[in-house]
Amino acid sequence: MTSGAAKGKESTARGEYSFRLPNNRAAFLDGVKVGVPIGMGDFVVAFALGVQAKTAGLTAFQCGLASFFCLASAGERVGFSSIAESASYCAIVLATLVANARYFLMSCALSRRCSPRLSLFHRALIGFGLTDESFGMAILRPGFFNPWFAYGIMVVPVPLWTIGSALGVVVGNVLSPQWISALGVALFGMFLAVIVPPCRKNRVVAALVASSFAFSFLMTRPPILSGWSEGSRVVVLTLILASLAALVFPVDEEFADELNADAATLEAEER
Repeated sequence: MTSGAAKGKESTARGEYSFRLPNNRAAFLDGVKVGVPIGMGDFVVAFALGVQAKTAGLTAFQCGLASFFCLASAGERVGFSSIAESASYCAIVLATLVANARYFLMSCALSRRCSPRLSLFHRALIGFGLTDESFGMAILRPGFFNPWFAYGIMVVPVPLWTIGSALGVVVGNVLSPQWISALGVALFGMFLAVIVPPCRKNRVVAALVASSFAFSFLMTRPPILSGWSEGSRVVVLTLILASLAALVFPVDEEFADELNADAATLEAEER
């Protein structure tokens, strides 16, 4: 094996964006593999959302279309509730924006992992398919983020999310809430698979995860804070905990050196 091929294989394993077709194909297939359990969990959650959409008076097509463009359970839940209450268009948009505000933070965090050469088209597609699950899987990858990995993750969850919500409208009342809740365990298992490995490697991350659990619960107790939407609480907690962690436990220069090395690799490939 030549040194160039070895470097390309190593870049693929690390999830870098090398602009080489074999590497992108491998990253895409890796994303598909990661997206299968995400899609299974999303299907169940979307099914439950479909039941709510039916009570709000939406058809299966309308619910499926909303799920395809929103891709967020909290945002859709708020949107369907607003529709059921006959809220205005502006109120629905504002409520959905607040519920999904955490994705602004996720996009900012993920943008640091994007190559400077990554086009606006790729960035827009990644932003369209960005969810809690895809962000958790993507941010763990070292080096520059390969957009084809994100596209691979979308292949299974996005159709299952859309179809699941539409089916929820059609046959949602067939399954009891207990069955729907039991089927959703797969999604919680996937979240554990995302947070446990970095927690075992880094005590600071473990402490932050435990703190986020504790403060998230505590914020539901006071009457003033309990009235906030779930998305608002996530945004506030993320900003506070992330800022404190950055001040008390600043990241060393390894991350910057790693991205600089990746940039140098991309420039070498161009030549």
